[in-house]
Amino acid sequence: MRRFVYSYIRNPILVSYAAKGLLPYKGLGSGIKRALDEWSDISFADDREGCMFIATVHRKELGDAGLAEKTSQKSSQKSSQKSSQKSSQKSSQKIIELMQNDPTITIADLALRVGITERAIKKQIGKMKAQGRIQRIGPDKGGRWQATE
Repeated sequence: MRRFVYSYIRNPILVSYAAKGLLPYKGLGSGIKRALDEWSDISFADDREGCMFIATVHRKELGDAGLAEKTSQKSSQKSSQKSSQKSSQKSSQKIIELMQNDPTITIADLALRVGITERAIKKQIGKMKAQGRIQRIGPDKGGRWQATE
């Protein structure tokens, strides 16, 4: 297959910054050449009418070493899930304790005190509500938390 390397400037403003030395680059239109230098098993489909090309990077076959690596990755994922569950339990316990100490505490305050994001706090609260461990009494503004543990 014959490979063509053309350079079309699609963003002249970005090129002007690169030309002034404000952005690091290794040369305009050098991406394909650099990719081929690093990994020769790349094929290109040239779509001139659509003014684009499709690059396909072919993977190497996994041997016994690859199989061992996959097995290692799966076991590390399992241990990561276990540690994630433990930290989730710790976080939920901290949330409940904080709610018991201050029933009017906000999600933002919980996030700061527990040390996780507001989104994670909301997720934990959703789980604990579904489990019946906590409930919200009243509206979001002016309401309070009640722990049932």
